[in-house]
Amino acid sequence: MAQAMVNFRMDEELKKNMEKVCSDMGLSMTTAFTIFAKKVSREKRIPFEISADSFYSESNMKHLEKVVADIDAGRAKFVEHDLIEVD
Repeated sequence: MAQAMVNFRMDEELKKNMEKVCSDMGLSMTTAFTIFAKKVSREKRIPFEISADSFYSESNMKHLEKVVADIDAGRAKFVEHDLIEVD
């Protein structure tokens, strides 16, 4: 079977984390991606659920960046709240 080279970019930290997880499982990243490609080809679908996590939405990320900037600039006001008992 002829081999083909596939190149793509990903976040450096993500790559390091994936390499570590693959290594812990006794796999290389190439093997992990090959397993993924074979499963996609065989099933004609992404082999896991993909959904949007609202925490990472653009609007929430902008809000969090503003909060962090306010904290860094000393503009944030922290308020202590009582604990709420939940049954």
